[in-house]
Amino acid sequence: MKNLWRPHMVINKFVLIPLISMFVCSAVAWDTKAKKDTQMEKNRIQIYKENPRYWQYKGEPVLLIGGSVDDNLFQIPNLKEHLELLKSVGGNYVRSTMGWTEAVDVPPFKKVGDLYDLNQWNDEFWTRFRNFIKWTHEMDVIVQIEVWATFNYYRDYWDVNPFNPKNNSNYSAEETELPTVVNSHPSAAKNDFFRSVPKKNNQEIILKYQQKYVDKLLSETLPYGHILYCMDNETAVTPAWGEYWSTYIKERAAEAGRGVETTESWNPWELYHEQHRNTKDHPEIYSFCDISQNNMQKQQTHWDNAQKYRAELSPIRPMNNVKIYGADTGKYGTTRNGLERFWRNIFGGLASARFHRPPNGLGLTETAQASLKSMRMITDEMDVFTCEPHNDLLSNREENEAYAFANPGKEYAVYFPKGGSVDLNLSIGKNADAKMVTIKSLNIRKSEWTAEQETSFSDSMTLVVETEEHWAVLIQIK
Repeated sequence: MKNLWRPHMVINKFVLIPLISMFVCSAVAWDTKAKKDTQMEKNRIQIYKENPRYWQYKGEPVLLIGGSVDDNLFQIPNLKEHLELLKSVGGNYVRSTMGWTEAVDVPPFKKVGDLYDLNQWNDEFWTRFRNFIKWTHEMDVIVQIEVWATFNYYRDYWDVNPFNPKNNSNYSAEETELPTVVNSHPSAAKNDFFRSVPKKNNQEIILKYQQKYVDKLLSETLPYGHILYCMDNETAVTPAWGEYWSTYIKERAAEAGRGVETTESWNPWELYHEQHRNTKDHPEIYSFCDISQNNMQKQQTHWDNAQKYRAELSPIRPMNNVKIYGADTGKYGTTRNGLERFWRNIFGGLASARFHRPPNGLGLTETAQASLKSMRMITDEMDVFTCEPHNDLLSNREENEAYAFANPGKEYAVYFPKGGSVDLNLSIGKNADAKMVTIKSLNIRKSEWTAEQETSFSDSMTLVVETEEHWAVLIQIK
């Protein structure tokens, strides 16, 4: 009997050991994955915990500034070189609409015969996008994606869009009630493509393919942590559309163990238009605000509107400017307007500033490069994330003459758009031990500092910039 049981016992030993090994390996793999996911969540772009007006990335606060040559940035030739140029001048922020508006662009779907098949991907589109995401990740460049490239769904662009029922083999105009022609501007919001969601038309046929497209986009981006998601571009459609897609993206991300940040871009230039309230008043839907349309405003109005919005924003969240208009080649202000908007945004305590693409913005032209480099030069010398806009510290100031950004009692930066003279109050928050003040000026166009000067501390000082070029002055108390 003992001999009969012995083989059975030996077999059990050999079975048990592999099972234990498998269990241990699985546990180790699960623990490794959990640690990796935890680290990725910690490192992703998210609201800065110590000052929620800003972003943090890889656990550190980060100021986002940038400029680029196009909207559909991943579609351009020489993309890597363009990103390297941006990085070399201090930029770390780009915009990318998920669009295909130029002749050299490719759409996301495969064409079979004369029609697109919305069930098949165009590998070239996604390869371009995949390289873009990979390279920006390697360079620590934050990408703000616009999921639905609004202008692709109107006028000539809609005429060739794969989602247009006349251009695909997946659904017809009759069964979806989608128009095949939309001649109006996007601000008229005449395309029912943007009313497919359950709270509006609940058009399940269209919605199925829209979800498929967004799922594909997320499959490419969720493995990375440097992406911000904006639902649209200058939209005027129903708020239910952006609410649906922001919620959808956050739910899909949560299923993958990821956190994401979302916003919406509204069309009105006036920040107090009711459409902007859909972002401002709903932090449960949108975790940050993009106020790029305010960059149509000029001079003091541009500053005042942003500051009013900023003061009323509750809870406090980052305010991004992914598009700054203004270039002599365009129709939304001059080059001087564009530069002023860029500097006012950062000195106004906003989280990001990016020059819009030419011809309506400075893109990554030499003028833009100089401002990016200069902005990084001055902000690297400060603790930006403890500073606030402080025009209240300036006196003898004319409208649009100067803008102050400061941590009172420690450091102050003052931007002069066109020269001038103002008095700066240093008495607020002063340290009893303060004895000296250092001051130096930055020629923004040349990205050059003047020699630093040191003077005895006093409760106020007069700052004078005699030229009409753009200058910034840095004052620090020792």
